[in-house]
Amino acid sequence: QVQLVESGGGLVQPGGSLRLSCAASGFTLAMHAIGWFRQAPGKEREGVSCISPSDGGTIYTDSVKGRFTISRDNAKNTVYLQMNSLKPEDTAVYYCATTWPAYAAAFCTVRPGRYDYWGQGTQVTVSS
Repeated sequence: QVQLVESGGGLVQPGGSLRLSCAASGFTLAMHAIGWFRQAPGKEREGVSCISPSDGGTIYTDSVKGRFTISRDNAKNTVYLQMNSLKPEDTAVYYCATTWPAYAAAFCTVRPGRYDYWGQGTQVTVSS
């Protein structure tokens, strides 16, 4: 059974850091494009970052470039999103998602419609 479980969210002050984890089960994460997305109240789901299965290449949306870093630990079957210099506008529920089947997408995209399985999300709140 394909499952993605996010963790690591919480309340942090502006300028602070959090590391989100996306633990996969039921499949080998390194064989799939994995994306991080977020959705703030009243807004559409937005692509944040992704990592490709083919070469580990990464993409970031402009608003997080230089602040967020996506990485993958194949041994732990987990993808991480390190978030630094957090801003109030980063407040949202963060989701990870995977394409399907394996290597369906050699290179990732931050377009939500390209992803097939989603986690339940983890809340990130940036506030003083």
